[in-house]
Amino acid sequence: MAPAEILSGKIVSAQVRERLKQQVAEMKEKFPGFRPGLAILQVGNRDDSNLYINMKLKAAAEIGISANHIKLPNTATEADVLKCIASLNGDPAVHGFIVQLPLDSDKPINTEKITNAVAPEKDVDGLSSINAGKLSRGDLGDCFIPCTPKGCMELIRQTGIQVAGKRAVVVGRSKIVGAPMHDLLLWNHATVTTCHSKTSTLAEEVGKADILVVAAGKAEMVKGEWIKPGAVVIDCGINHVPDSTKASGKRVVGDVAYNTAKERASYITPVPGGVGPMTVAMLMQSTVESAQRFLEKFQPGKWNIQYNQLTLKMPVPSDIEISRSCIPKPIDQVAKEVGLLPDEVELYGQTKAKVHLSALKRLKNEPDGKYIVVTGITPTPLGEGKSTTTVGLVQALGAHLHQNVFACVRQPSQGPTFGIKGGAAGGGYCQVIPMEEFNLHLTGDIHAITAANNLVAAAIDARLFHELTQTDQALYNRLVPSVNGVRKFSDIQIRRLQKLGINKTDPTALTKEEVNLFVRLDIDPGTITWQRVLDTNDRFLRKITIGQSPTEKGFSRTAQFDITVSSEIMAVLALSDGLDDMKKRLGRMVVASSKRGEPVTTDDLGVTGALAVLMKDAVKPNLMQTLEGTPVFVHAGPFANIAHGNSSVLADKIALKLVGKEGFVVTEAGFGADIGMEKFFNIKCRYSGLRPHAVVLVATVRALKMHGGGPAVTAGVPLPKEYMEENLQLLAKGCSNLNKQIQNAQMFGVPVVVAVNAFKTDTKAELALVVQLAKEAGAFDAVECTHWAEGGNGAVALAQAVQRASQTPSNFRFLYNLELPVIDKIRLIARQIYGASDIELLPEAQEKVALYTKQGFGNLPICMAKTHLSLSHDPEQKGAPTGFILPIRDIRASVGAGFLYPLVGTMSTMPGLPTRPCFYDIDLDPMSGEVNGLF
Repeated sequence: MAPAEILSGKIVSAQVRERLKQQVAEMKEKFPGFRPGLAILQVGNRDDSNLYINMKLKAAAEIGISANHIKLPNTATEADVLKCIASLNGDPAVHGFIVQLPLDSDKPINTEKITNAVAPEKDVDGLSSINAGKLSRGDLGDCFIPCTPKGCMELIRQTGIQVAGKRAVVVGRSKIVGAPMHDLLLWNHATVTTCHSKTSTLAEEVGKADILVVAAGKAEMVKGEWIKPGAVVIDCGINHVPDSTKASGKRVVGDVAYNTAKERASYITPVPGGVGPMTVAMLMQSTVESAQRFLEKFQPGKWNIQYNQLTLKMPVPSDIEISRSCIPKPIDQVAKEVGLLPDEVELYGQTKAKVHLSALKRLKNEPDGKYIVVTGITPTPLGEGKSTTTVGLVQALGAHLHQNVFACVRQPSQGPTFGIKGGAAGGGYCQVIPMEEFNLHLTGDIHAITAANNLVAAAIDARLFHELTQTDQALYNRLVPSVNGVRKFSDIQIRRLQKLGINKTDPTALTKEEVNLFVRLDIDPGTITWQRVLDTNDRFLRKITIGQSPTEKGFSRTAQFDITVSSEIMAVLALSDGLDDMKKRLGRMVVASSKRGEPVTTDDLGVTGALAVLMKDAVKPNLMQTLEGTPVFVHAGPFANIAHGNSSVLADKIALKLVGKEGFVVTEAGFGADIGMEKFFNIKCRYSGLRPHAVVLVATVRALKMHGGGPAVTAGVPLPKEYMEENLQLLAKGCSNLNKQIQNAQMFGVPVVVAVNAFKTDTKAELALVVQLAKEAGAFDAVECTHWAEGGNGAVALAQAVQRASQTPSNFRFLYNLELPVIDKIRLIARQIYGASDIELLPEAQEKVALYTKQGFGNLPICMAKTHLSLSHDPEQKGAPTGFILPIRDIRASVGAGFLYPLVGTMSTMPGLPTRPCFYDIDLDPMSGEVNGLF
């Protein structure tokens, strides 16, 4: 018969590499910035290992794979190697990962333990027990196959011979070649025999083989005459035998006697140049396959989410009972379901986690989903249920309509939780869980803000004190001390010098005048706007005297405490779009004016870097879930009067990327549409660049009756009959407020869906009237909702209306241009949003307009600090008052956050405790560790 056809691994591997190169190019085109990643971990410095690794690195570079060679010294311990493996397992940029064997270490290392430590989904060498087990079971599509057997199989396929039904013999049973080769042939439907050194009838068994794979590690052990005529022979052996004709005195041969075997076989692999080149090619193929699996598994917008089934009860139990009745999914499962990578999630126990900003960077090229803001009519003591509606809507969109959806909500202050308001996790069957985690410390963001804020306050008073008690030179010597004979400006001090126009970096080069400018902030104590904060309602801290200790040498002043969530740092956190942006905003915060009338910033105080350090974890959004298992970001909680009252830009941006183009992100704006929604549009959307698709405006029959002139309500006293009985006339009159808030939303060019949050005391006629009047006022749709009692199922109609509204063309626009004078911007908001006929600036406000314009802050957005209980400045005026003059008492600046806030009336920034605070009912069960009494 004719000599065997040569199966050249060089030729086939070149074809494989070219195909992989094309696949990688297509991957990069489809997913910009993505590259398959291969990590090679080597212990020691063996020459043969170095040679093999260089071959792999070269092949990876040629194909377009990002290959990383990690080399540990031969002194590395088993623990060192396992630590490195754990790091590579968690690296999302590594899709394929091999440990180069043998391990060349002076220390004892269990190779089996090391190979099994590699994550199975990255084990492109296929050596872990999990991949070996899957292969032995026939799960070929869900495992990695060792590279040499995989290469052998590719060479067999090149012959065109049908493997199924053929008799195959594998000589050798190693874990790397022989054993997996047997399994691979078996599950390709060959009848397989494995032979080894103890096989007594080796020649006889070899002679039966249609397909022969030899991996025995013994030179020319298989003789040519043993081979069945026409067999396919794959020789995996690499052996050196003496050869005096070679310069090296030896030559490379396989495990098969090639010269005689080629006369009987139909196809045969040469040695070298046969199986060897295929091993590297298959390693590259497995790496590309792993990258493809990664992209498919973590494809943005492709969620595989498990929802929780609610067990509804009537009457509806307390919020804490409902929260406890539902077992939350492990938060790492939620993170995985929504497409977050393991290294992007920082777990805080089982039910909450922080999400790293690297997720936003990874997803930057992905399209955003639909952006929905939930707001309400002008609030009343009866409550409208905005938070409950937000949660109900996302539960409906997710668990019932199977849309990708995220809720983004504010973190509540602990002050009201222990005061009078209680928690803010939603209510009934629409809650963020666990509610006690949500309402208490969460992950410590508010505590970080407290620490950062109070560091600024301490820095202000310390600087005042030191400037009042020291000469210029003494201050300079302490601000720029000599360390080991060397004086050096810190980076933040260099920035101050540049701000002063002093372009010097040598501390000894400053003139006396320059030293004076540098060391003297010259703060005017009467202009200090920065206060200390605490996350507790404490009325006795509203006005205090500080500096009364004898050590402060009589330098006392009147000050106050605010509640933490009113701190400008909270607003900075909410409006930042990254760590760098947050740091810049923190540095721009104006804390006072100098006696020359110039703004004094935190950067001038030298505290910016320290603030960024305190806030470095707080900037990461917090991941939680709803009762029905939909994901929630809880992040930031700025006041809705002196600040903009919305959750963080970062949470919204990450969520919009994660849900994908057809998904939804539902966020909530504080107070009524005239306050929270207006600021959401004019401040948050302006800074974030995000554009909303729809507004959900929440209303209740009871609250609208109050706007129609219904009687006042008192906590603890039964509701007046007007709110318990049908009264269409009172309700119709109160819908004037609803109409005005619909108009307010429409001014921004966004469709409005009215959610009528139904109570059991509402009649069908009352609910129908609200729906009718809302539509007549221009709402895209108006829907009755029963989500509080029914969970997401009670908000399905609302969710469907939101879906339809979000598909309409958006004509979003801002209410005003930033270039307008400060007074004109205030007047536009007062007239168009509140219904005022004009504004009146009191003398202090007029002075601030002039000051802030002079200081360069006139182009900032406006954040009106006004009562939330009325469209006007008078909380007693319900409905939709018109023709009033809006008084502006004062104007203040949150320059770091990026807005001016006019004060309309007196704004309390430190709540007090009532006669009977909520803390009377809050307790800890020492046996179970459960928190009781939260609501």
